[in-house]
Amino acid sequence: MKKHLSKIIFGLLVVTFIVWCALTAPVSEAVGSLWSLLPPIVAIGLALITKEVYSSLFIGIVTGGAIYAAANASGFSGMFTAIVQDGLIANLADSYNVGILIFLVILGTIVVLMNKAGGSRAYGEWAAKHIKSRAGASLATFFLGILIFVDDYFNCLTVGSVMRPITDKHNISRSKLAYLIDSTAAPICIIAPISSWAAAVSGTVEGVNGIRLFISTIPYNLYALLTLLMVVFISLSGVNYGPMKLHENNALKGDLFTTRNKVYDNDETPVTTKGKVIDLILPVIMLIVFCVLGMIYTGGFFDGADFVSAFADCDASYGLSLGSLGALLLIMIYFMCRKVLTFTDCMDSVALGFKQMVPAILILTFAWTLKTMTNLLEAGSFVSGIVESATAIQILLPLILFVVALGLSFATGTSWGTFGILIPIVTSVFTNDLANVTSTGEIPAMVIICISACLAGAVCGDHCSPISDTTIMASTGAQCDHVNHVSTQLPYALTVAAVSAAGYLLSGFVQNVFVVLGVSIVLMFIVLWIIRMVTTKKAESASA
Repeated sequence: MKKHLSKIIFGLLVVTFIVWCALTAPVSEAVGSLWSLLPPIVAIGLALITKEVYSSLFIGIVTGGAIYAAANASGFSGMFTAIVQDGLIANLADSYNVGILIFLVILGTIVVLMNKAGGSRAYGEWAAKHIKSRAGASLATFFLGILIFVDDYFNCLTVGSVMRPITDKHNISRSKLAYLIDSTAAPICIIAPISSWAAAVSGTVEGVNGIRLFISTIPYNLYALLTLLMVVFISLSGVNYGPMKLHENNALKGDLFTTRNKVYDNDETPVTTKGKVIDLILPVIMLIVFCVLGMIYTGGFFDGADFVSAFADCDASYGLSLGSLGALLLIMIYFMCRKVLTFTDCMDSVALGFKQMVPAILILTFAWTLKTMTNLLEAGSFVSGIVESATAIQILLPLILFVVALGLSFATGTSWGTFGILIPIVTSVFTNDLANVTSTGEIPAMVIICISACLAGAVCGDHCSPISDTTIMASTGAQCDHVNHVSTQLPYALTVAAVSAAGYLLSGFVQNVFVVLGVSIVLMFIVLWIIRMVTTKKAESASA
């Protein structure tokens, strides 16, 4: 009975939610209503309970297609059209999505090349001599993630590829590695003025210098700043709680995966003994340089635009795929000139790289299709209506926006889509205040706080959601079972979310960045100290 208790509880909750939906609106009026949130709830809940992500996402997609067909009275044909044509086919035909998939495959190929050439092995041996502890390996992962602030996809996959041999050497679980990657990638990108995220945010506000507004939000982006702080604390203290504790305990005994350790095939390709550390470092540098060049190229840098403007106007998908392709060709030439790989070895690596990325491609495709279902049901419009009705309580608005952004990002799996929906609502609320920006040159503090709350909530929901692109990329980079990553990261993300919510509650009353950020940091340390005390006592009790 206990084995099936979680499934029974989830079933009852879904039934209760369906009844609630039916009471608020009939299924024939599901579009733009509470019904629009049912598909992601079903998918996310099933994934966390069954530990099976593919079937859970597919059931969520079918649920969304069925609701959409019922709302339009189009029957089975309408459901199949929504799922297959509007969902799967449209997403795989979308140029942005295809660019991301190309980038994934190319990066997988580069990883295989570095492994075959012996670069990863040589780097692992070098790191074993210089990184002496688990804390050192964790901090090295964190600092590498900080350095790669250009794009979160690029960050997750590159950091994972480089650091896996080192964290494996120090018996850090793959779930912990995925947490370190995920909790560095999006938070650093959302506070870096030169990143694909800054470009996305700066384009959502009209009538104001987007980059300048983005920079103003950085000190108030509590979730991102506190998450980075927590990563450092967790790395130095070695504190683990929630499901992560089991994974880390098992890792110390030699089991890095705890469950489903064959989700990603181990790379058993022959490795040359000629490899050197430079055979990993130089390809990574090439990849970073070429991806940055690719992004600013798509933003018009070589047509006269300045560097910041080029980033603001870049096409991240096209830029990353273009840059990674250029890097791949140069890396192949480099390895052949070094005579560590033959032309045949390089060509064989393409198929192997694609094979390594198949789990990520499947999850991404299903996640994109599920987002299409929520878009067809106009989940964003439903949530934006809730926010607009709450704007009268301006003191509580930062907290409300943070919570709503968290929920919307969690349900839809997209932080960019979330702040794309919510920030225009915020700017419409403060239209009069923003009208004076041109004359005074100062953006009102409340506008900055509310936009920061949207960004922070979007990143938090993105971290918690199994259908988030970045979460999927972190699992891929760490080669960790996706559901394991989500379930172990969730308590950590919710801890920071609770402290951030308190900070945004305070910001409604005290619109001073030093007070809000200072109090939030102190509160974060208090919470982490309490967690450390509790986990230490539990460990002592268990060993007694």
